[in-house]
Amino acid sequence: MSGAPGSGRPLGLDTLVRLQRGRPAAAPGGDRRLLVPEGMTTPLGCDAVAVPARLGPLVVPRLPRVGCVYADGTRWWWIVPSDSDYALSWPAPAHYSAGAPLVGAARLIHRPEGTVPYTPPIPLYLALCRVTGTTPEWSRPLSA
Repeated sequence: MSGAPGSGRPLGLDTLVRLQRGRPAAAPGGDRRLLVPEGMTTPLGCDAVAVPARLGPLVVPRLPRVGCVYADGTRWWWIVPSDSDYALSWPAPAHYSAGAPLVGAARLIHRPEGTVPYTPPIPLYLALCRVTGTTPEWSRPLSA
């Protein structure tokens, strides 16, 4: 059983991963992050999934809900809750970015209704698998 920091009990791996991810990561060119629009909150933290811009329009119609989406000219970035890569390998050429660091200039191209900026990560993962022709990780045969 894992303990809380400062409780004297050992910490579990899940807790250590969350603590590490809670530390600010240095982004190239400073500590710039994709910013959610004013009035939106990120109660589950904030990571991002980037895909080549050519795939963005193919992914959108496959999603039940589209959260904040940003574009930087070559990629589209979806905001997802923190740790949406836990025990999951996102299909190439997608790039998972913990902390949603901003590389270059990205502009908001879609803002959802309400106050939550997230695209649900499992439907996003499945849509990306579909458009890239990748078999979802949990459907692949186990190697002996």
